[in-house]
Amino acid sequence: MRTQGILKSQGLLITGYTVAGMILILTSQVSAAVPADLSGTIKVDGSSTVYPITEAVAEEFAKVNPKVKITVGVSGTGGGFKKFIAGEIDITDASRPIKASEQEAANKAGIGYIELPVAYDALTVVVNPKNTWAKSITVAELKKLWEPEAQGKIIRWNQVRADWPDAPIKLYGPGVDSGTYDYFTEAIMGKEDASRGDYTSSEDDNVLVQGVAQDVNALGFFGLAYFQENSSRVKALPVDDGKDENGKGAISPSAATVVDGTYQPLSRPLFIYVRKDATDRPEVKEFVTYFLNNSGKLVDEVGYVSLPSKVSQLASKRFEARVVGSLFEAHGSQVGVSLEKLLATQVKG
Repeated sequence: MRTQGILKSQGLLITGYTVAGMILILTSQVSAAVPADLSGTIKVDGSSTVYPITEAVAEEFAKVNPKVKITVGVSGTGGGFKKFIAGEIDITDASRPIKASEQEAANKAGIGYIELPVAYDALTVVVNPKNTWAKSITVAELKKLWEPEAQGKIIRWNQVRADWPDAPIKLYGPGVDSGTYDYFTEAIMGKEDASRGDYTSSEDDNVLVQGVAQDVNALGFFGLAYFQENSSRVKALPVDDGKDENGKGAISPSAATVVDGTYQPLSRPLFIYVRKDATDRPEVKEFVTYFLNNSGKLVDEVGYVSLPSKVSQLASKRFEARVVGSLFEAHGSQVGVSLEKLLATQVKG
């Protein structure tokens, strides 16, 4: 995660730095080459997984709207929703859909929200590059390793698979405020928040990368972008869900396997949630419109998977119509869903 950087582009000076856990993107005009009629402040927080996308979009938006100041924080999906419901921020990044308890809290607080998918991700299981024994892993083995009953009991590699070494296994994963944690536990254990607690947790994916990179006996999981950014430091394990209809054998995480539906059950959509009342402000409306219209290329650049054109179009229509609420209110589970089908039920065209 960048702590300080300066980029000169199209006559603008763009500076990003970290203050008290907040990533600030401030802009100042170097020349009058770019019109700068739009002004105001936009506050964003939430998922560390979605953060690289929002940061990239904010930087590009700042090039053409230098008077708009955008703050992008990283409190985790759960932490972002808390700030969002409290009315402290305009937009929250989320690596899972809003929970029923969060929906209820938002309704009580009078916060109307617009749920917008912005990308796909492949949750990636990683080990140290010097790990020579683990070539792949099954969903059943991941469950055996991470389920609550494993705490203090499944502590060595050969307890997961008999022909793996009799060596201690050190686990790294997102904290309980992370949408990545929520999705992983639902996809692997069949229930959110059902996990062993004796692992090294962090809301900062870079901490997880560093932990696995420094320990030959480590295993962890986080989003695809952070794996691709650190592919020389950690190794991804192909995952076998045991269902031939999703592709035979173990499947590696990639843009291609997310799009064709074979990397299951660890493929997932990523979201932003926008406060409906905030869209009355021109700077918020324009930023979200810009986000939806321009994020495709940026999503690919930061290492995630851009939405298919039909899904992207339906998401834009959802925002234009200011459709409030969650696509998942009636559906429940987020694992293996079709965004196109869910969006089409609420947006015509």
